[in-house]
Amino acid sequence: MEMADTTDSSKLSIFATAKQDLMTLTKARLSALVVVTTVFGYLVGAKMLSTFSWSILLHTTFGTVLAAFGAAVFNQLMEIDVDAKMDRTADRPLPANRIPRSAAFGIGVILCAFGMVHLSIKANPTASFFAGATLFTYLFIYTPLKQKSSTNTLVGAMSGAFPPLIGWAAAGGESFSWGALFLFSLLFLWQMPHFLAINWMYREQYKQGGFVMWANEDESGGLTSKLALFFSVLVALLPLITVFANLTPWWFAIPGILLGLGMTFLALRFVKTRERSDARKLFLYTLLYLPVFLGIALIAWTR
Repeated sequence: MEMADTTDSSKLSIFATAKQDLMTLTKARLSALVVVTTVFGYLVGAKMLSTFSWSILLHTTFGTVLAAFGAAVFNQLMEIDVDAKMDRTADRPLPANRIPRSAAFGIGVILCAFGMVHLSIKANPTASFFAGATLFTYLFIYTPLKQKSSTNTLVGAMSGAFPPLIGWAAAGGESFSWGALFLFSLLFLWQMPHFLAINWMYREQYKQGGFVMWANEDESGGLTSKLALFFSVLVALLPLITVFANLTPWWFAIPGILLGLGMTFLALRFVKTRERSDARKLFLYTLLYLPVFLGIALIAWTR
């Protein structure tokens, strides 16, 4: 009886480890951000154009999830040696040799290909195009650039700004419009203080892994904190685009700007103190800012 219990416990442990490794390989938590912003893009586009469809929303979400998971797999395949050097990534399934590289490659191919094809057939080709743009910039520009130039943060933010356009396009929104510009700008600008704070908090580990980041040689924190402040100010001004373009009523500017000013205040404190604790407060605020801002924007968005 005890042997049976031990065997069952061992099987459960193996299953739990495999499940956790797959979640890590696909960066499930990080991919959730891609999905949330894609859904937001669809909802505001569908609200404006009165084109909402549960079927299209579900297919768009499913295709985006697959593509995001596939991108995460390939990113880790490309950075196995780098991940092995950093404490916080050394135990990932690929550098720890718990998942064969060939198996991970096959998983990545299937996820990316099926995700893009699914978007093209079940949503529309434009949505699939933006998913492809996300994959291309993330894997073929951002990932290799991380070990060559600190401008990788800008490229990474660009890659992260495409997902809401996947949803926008799936709802029938025009690729070149004020709505598309706002969605892209929102995610691009929001990511800058978010990742600058992370860069500063973990700059030693980034240097250890061979990543070239703005914070690497910025021992005083002057450059990193000032860049975070600059982009936080732009985030605060962003709601003016929607008011100017008649995408939202005038009142949206009030909570939108106030939320941005909160980020600006924390970035200003980071400039003054240059302490890791203040960088962390800025980072945590960016996590709070995005869902609150998206919720208010969705309510305010006009038809």
